[in-house]
This record gives sequence, structure tokens and C-alpha cells, in this order.
Amino acid sequence: MEQLPVVSLFSGAGGLDLAAERADAEPLTPEDPGTGLLSVGVATDYNMQALDTLRANFASTATVSGDIREVSTEEILAAGGLGVSEPVLVVGGPPCTPFSKSGFWLEEKRESRDPNASLLDEYVRVVRESRPEAFILENVQGLTYRTHREQFQRLLKSLGELGYNPQWKVLLAADYGVPQLRRRVFVVGRRDGVAFEFPEPTHSGWSERDRRVDATKLPYITAEQAFEGLPRILRAPDELVVEGQYAELAAEVPPGQNYLWHTSRYGGRDHFKWRSRYWTFLLRLDPNRPSSTLQAQPGPWVGPFHWENVRSSSGEERARRLQVSEMLRLMSFPDDYEVLGSRVEVQRQLGNAVPLELGKAVVRALMGQLGYLKQPSLRQAALFA
Repeated sequence: MEQLPVVSLFSGAGGLDLAAERADAEPLTPEDPGTGLLSVGVATDYNMQALDTLRANFASTATVSGDIREVSTEEILAAGGLGVSEPVLVVGGPPCTPFSKSGFWLEEKRESRDPNASLLDEYVRVVRESRPEAFILENVQGLTYRTHREQFQRLLKSLGELGYNPQWKVLLAADYGVPQLRRRVFVVGRRDGVAFEFPEPTHSGWSERDRRVDATKLPYITAEQAFEGLPRILRAPDELVVEGQYAELAAEVPPGQNYLWHTSRYGGRDHFKWRSRYWTFLLRLDPNRPSSTLQAQPGPWVGPFHWENVRSSSGEERARRLQVSEMLRLMSFPDDYEVLGSRVEVQRQLGNAVPLELGKAVVRALMGQLGYLKQPSLRQAALFA
């Protein structure tokens, strides 16, 4: 079978790359590699650690390092042995810092003046010059907020002027079998101008915004279900133990609660003022629900932390950070996926990545509508009925 080439921009840990290459794999089966319908011919990133991760997992993919603003489309295509109009897909998520809530304390980000916003224009440039059959762009939900309306509208207008008729939608990862309440915006367009139709959710449950549950769909996958089969930790290495100023307070927060437990309205210590911190401050996972969004660059007191406490090297009971194996599960990545670097670097890469099952759902829908995927498997048919 001839593999269809994909160009990956801002590849990071390779979430969208993996989703492309496993688009026709069974849903909720991260070990299933699929038939190899799509193959990432070339991947780009400016972060060497991310490129090391990509090389470890995509042996046949060429990589191009450097600032995309200084890398020509011709160079990208040449690295993958491709010509103009040959890529079936261009995929990628320009760095999301300018549009993320986590950066809103900076005035230039609130006012949408971050220079990295121009990376959206670089994505458009590569689509314009490479002329793929279709593209998938992914970013944080914040890109759709009013504060970034000018950039977002310029992006849609630019892609529309190329004839791709871009369609966009904010998707919740848990709706597609990812054990994480993570919202991301996807922009998808086709060279033939036919409007892309987003996939229907396969799962349902209550989130922080919606308490309605669709009984015709599969229930959300919980954190406890996601961690099934992983060893429990009773005594953790120092890098996983939450120590310091709020160590005792963190250890006392019950599963599913955060710093608000230690306000006058709840049962903990009356230590914090009501709504004086971010929601993720001292946040513990609820084993019976999907995880909150895995943070790419958390501070020392930012969760989600595991719901079970551990003993530190000094014997104290403490909350703990997630292991790499647990973060992979929350991203619906295969257990054997290699993310290189320190634990902090691994979390940065995974926290910025596209969850595998979410990416697969979008790529699978697009490839079906383009006519490359004719018939879903029996399991897929049951899930998507």
C-alpha cells in the first residue's frame, strides 16, 4: 500500500504526527499502529528536545530544526522528498503561549501583542506554498477568545483566500475517549473547498461546564481507569514529592478538590481567601472523573496531583506529582512512547501535545471525507453509531 505523505509543523512531542499515522487504528487502542495509510514525511520544530523525541518514535521521518520564520517551505518539502501539492496533509499546532490563559497576567498577551502570534502566519505561508490536499491546525481554546479575535479572524481569512474554506470548532478531549477534560480548537480545511464536518463525540459525562450526560454514548474514561495496570507508589522519589511551603496543605486536600478546601467554606484549614488562586492550585485528581488539563509548565503548587499520598524520604505523608507513565495514559499515548528529557521537560512536551485519541478522531474524519478511508472497522462503527 502506498503511504500518503504528511508534513508536520511545530511538531513538539508528536501528538498530531502519531494521530496521523494511526488514524485508521482502532479507537481507544493506543498500541494499535493502524495500517500505515499516512506517513509523516517531515517534521519541524525549533526545540531540540522535542526533535529528539520525534526521532525516537518516528524512525523514517526527516526532521528540520530551526525557527520556522527562517525555514523556507522549499527546504521543508525537500527534506521529506516532496514537491508542491504532493502532501496530503499539513498538520501542526503553532506554539500556544500567546493565546493561553496561563499567560494572561502579561499585559502584552492580554492585549494580543505577543510576537509569537506571527507563527500563525508562518503556518498559512507553508500551506500556501506547499498546497496540501488538506490541513489541520490545532491550538488552545484561548485563540478563539475576544482578546485574540483579530489574529484568529486573520488566520481564517488568510486560509479562506487560499480556497481551503476553513472550518473550526473547540473540541473536548474527553468526548473522544481521552481521560482528560482538555479543550482545544481545531481548524480544518480542504483544497477543494468542501466544508469539513467535525466528528461526533463518542463519549459523554459531566465536565466543569456541562452536567448533561448523553446516555447513548460511552461514559467518560476516568483517571482511575486510565491508570489501570500501573504500579501504585507508596514511597516516591524526591522529584515527585510535593514539598515546601504548602506541602502539608496539599497532602490534606481530598481527591477532586483544590486549595478551596482550605478556605472558610470547606472542611480544611481556613488558610486561603475564596477564589484567590487559580483553579489548579493544589488540585488533586478525582479517580472517578477524567483529569483536568495536564499543564505544560506548572509551578510547584499547580496540579493535578495524584489522589493518593505517598511517604517522602523523611517519612512524611505528602501529595505527589504524576509519573511519566501516568501522563502518557492521560494523553492516551501508547505506554512505550518515548518522551526524552527530564521529568519537567517531559511534562512540558506532553502538556503541549495533542491527545492521541482526540487527534485520531479528527484525522480519521478528514480522511474519510476525502475518500481515503472507506469503511470503519466494526468496533469503530459501534463507537460512532
